Amino acid sequence: MRHLVSAADLSRDDALLLLDTAEELAQLSGRAVKKLPTLRGRTVVNLFFEDSTRTKTSFEVAEKRLSADVVNFAAKGSSVSKGESLKDTALTLQAMGADAVVIRHHASGAPARLAQSDWLHGSVINAGDGTHEHPTQALLDAFTMRRHLNPGLGHDLAGRRVTIVGDILHSRVARSNVLLLNTLGAEVTFVAPPTLLPIGIENWPCEVSYDLDSTLAKTDAVMMLRVQRERMNAAFFPTEREYSRRYGLNGNRMARLPEHAIVMHPGPMVRGMEITAEVADSPRCTVVEQVANGVSIRMAVLYLLLGGATLADTPRTESPETVA
Repeated sequence: MRHLVSAADLSRDDALLLLDTAEELAQLSGRAVKKLPTLRGRTVVNLFFEDSTRTKTSFEVAEKRLSADVVNFAAKGSSVSKGESLKDTALTLQAMGADAVVIRHHASGAPARLAQSDWLHGSVINAGDGTHEHPTQALLDAFTMRRHLNPGLGHDLAGRRVTIVGDILHSRVARSNVLLLNTLGAEVTFVAPPTLLPIGIENWPCEVSYDLDSTLAKTDAVMMLRVQRERMNAAFFPTEREYSRRYGLNGNRMARLPEHAIVMHPGPMVRGMEITAEVADSPRCTVVEQVANGVSIRMAVLYLLLGGATLADTPRTESPETVA
């Protein structure tokens, strides 16, 4: 594999290799010098057509920890705002010698178009495309779940029950998570009002419920999603108060979870809407931990795609530090 465009591209072995590599690389965060020379001399471009805080910063930190030369490209203030096409932008980056492009785009399928074209000769990593997918977010979520629910190199999430709540219709995080979690053996349940579920969801590898309270007692991890108003062009529920009452996670609902269960959120959180401040600030909430894990996962992706190894042929027993 040269690219990471979709969570569906990953086999179980690929996913475990990424999680295990991230586990090894996470050890760097506790050191005084947090760098490896693996990508020295390589150029990675962060091509972001949408606003981002966590993902963009996480990729940039990961790239610099692997000693790559980093170029941050924002659509605002660039030739894109003058009407330049994705193709011409890609050809420009190729002419400048980009070895990899991390792309976030408002149009679903843009990273796949780049990966399938001959505009770029380097690797393409999907950092979120429209309402389609966000594979590195799913990987860091799975990494976080494994650390809490089934720790250990080589371990998957078989038999674990994950409940994803909220705006499934517009969520690329939900789409990537259901694919990856299914690959890792977890059982996924979506909980949302009918208006926020996509057409054809009965064909997805998951269960569907409209009642959050009925799912909590048998959940190992509950992931709350933000209602993405910026992608909505109609009224999908009566009021924010009604939505929060039926689908928000508060202290009373958190108390119904099993003692070992964790609360997750890909961010940004809207406190008081899908999650209360009491839950967001609880020790059971892994939001900040997910951000830290995102750096390790993105280092693993870059390391395997650009560090001279591929997802198909690198043994899991190999230490990233030794190779570097």
